[in-house]
Amino acid sequence: MPLSEHEQRMLEQMERALYAEDPKFASALEGNGLRTYTRRRVYQAVAGFLVGIALLMAGMVAQLIWVSVVGFLVMLGCAVLAVTGWRKAPKPGEQPPGAVGRQVRPKRSVMDRIEQRWQRRRDEQGH
Repeated sequence: MPLSEHEQRMLEQMERALYAEDPKFASALEGNGLRTYTRRRVYQAVAGFLVGIALLMAGMVAQLIWVSVVGFLVMLGCAVLAVTGWRKAPKPGEQPPGAVGRQVRPKRSVMDRIEQRWQRRRDEQGH
């Protein structure tokens, strides 16, 4: 049975409170999820970037243009992977999209989201 919006908000508040109170324990409960995968991907991209620098320098020293070009392309590709991996990594206390135990919400239109925010603000203000 799916959770109501109120129950989902309460669950999110409890998760945030847990992370605020004991972040070490909360991250241990989270386990190895998307965050670990993206962190590993960023580290691999940084290592690849360093290999690209080495190739670029080796190509310049050996005066082999194609090796330098390959090194530059490796650096560029790894930089893109690192940046996209870093952006996708969830922040501590955040659940990754589609997390286990959560129901994925259907996509809504922009107007639906704006109306929902407006209604939530009115409810919080007591109107």
